[in-house]
Amino acid sequence: MSLHSSLTMSLLSFSFLLLFTFSAKAIVPPSETFRFVNDGEFGPYVVEYGANYRVISIANAPFQLAFYNTTSNAFTLALRMATTRSESLFRWVWEANRGNPVRENATFSLGTDGNLVLADADGRIAWQSNTANKAVVGFQLLPNGNMVLHDSNGKFIWQSFDHPTDTLLVGQSLRAGGATKLVSRASAQNNVNGAYSLVMEPKQLVLQYKGMNSSKPLVYFKSSVWPNTQDGTLQTVTLNVEETNDGFAYDVLLDYTVANSSIGTGNLILTRPKYNSTLSILRLGIDGNLRVFTYYDKVDSQAWEETFTLFSRDSVWGNECELPERCGNFGLCEENQCVACPSPNGLLGWSRNCQQKKVNCRPNDFGYYKLEGVNHFMSQYNEGEGIKESDCGRKCTSDCNCLGYFYHRETSKCWIANELKTLAKTSNSSHVGYIKAPNK
Repeated sequence: MSLHSSLTMSLLSFSFLLLFTFSAKAIVPPSETFRFVNDGEFGPYVVEYGANYRVISIANAPFQLAFYNTTSNAFTLALRMATTRSESLFRWVWEANRGNPVRENATFSLGTDGNLVLADADGRIAWQSNTANKAVVGFQLLPNGNMVLHDSNGKFIWQSFDHPTDTLLVGQSLRAGGATKLVSRASAQNNVNGAYSLVMEPKQLVLQYKGMNSSKPLVYFKSSVWPNTQDGTLQTVTLNVEETNDGFAYDVLLDYTVANSSIGTGNLILTRPKYNSTLSILRLGIDGNLRVFTYYDKVDSQAWEETFTLFSRDSVWGNECELPERCGNFGLCEENQCVACPSPNGLLGWSRNCQQKKVNCRPNDFGYYKLEGVNHFMSQYNEGEGIKESDCGRKCTSDCNCLGYFYHRETSKCWIANELKTLAKTSNSSHVGYIKAPNK
């Protein structure tokens, strides 16, 4: 090797070493670090779930970070959406630590190592971005509500858009290889994962329900018109807003991309408000309904509008009787209303107290009462078993977890129900249900 070649190789190696050393030692400047403590007075404005909250000084209107709690001394770090000027409800659109709350005097910090950390006062780490020593040099809350950690070239090392809870903001996606679902909140007071999920499966976008007694999630909504593919795999489903050609309305839509398919891309228009709808969110609710809420910041009050509801009286997609828990633990639903409480003595008046009487597992200790013209929520989208009606009954009888069984006589399909929940009235009398009840 010549002297010139040797010098060239040495210089290249030295340059690479310098570059590697610089990248490895890239830090967040001390002036860009922060540490916020969860203490002080609660805020005065009305927020979702009737929560108490304390804002911190990370904001980009209409978004602001805050600690909030719905039960005593159990706080969630979350991003809220709305402005005080509009005097409207503040909605929580992203959460760091659902199901793992922190207490008074917890801290949220960004150190020079580039790691975002939410920690309790005793040092217990409740949540972190896992970005320590990954060349992070700064943090930003962008105008679209995306919080990002970036390197010196502006590349995102971490972003909140990759970690949705029950909400998508405009531009946010479900993504193959990343977050593929939204999960509902359990209740207004209990901030843990609920029973409902919006899931981007490889072939389609579906809604699923998993109750306390369910062995696996059950589909309660899907549609061939919704994002789907026959010959490829879904890669992304993204909430977007586009101004229409005439400029008088905005389409709120789901864009989707497909890999290994001639389709490539597609979209589904959910709603078309007649005003700028850029500040819209897609929310999977506590009740399992899917809604779009649109915030219009040009008005002084009532800035939020529910611009899309999947299950409703006026929806082309479905009615509320298709929601698994529309009638609580048990009930018969018709035309969006819970109309009766089924019992061995017939149909009684419905209330939230309606429930199946407990039965034990010994076949001699229970029987069944029959309901005609009913559908269980799982029978529309979950494939039943093709067996005789009598065999369907025997299968339920031998299964201690079975609370009842449902049968479609025209197709000879059987569904074993470990969850009863909402039964929908149908005019088809060949759709029958048999509910376990203790022998008198």
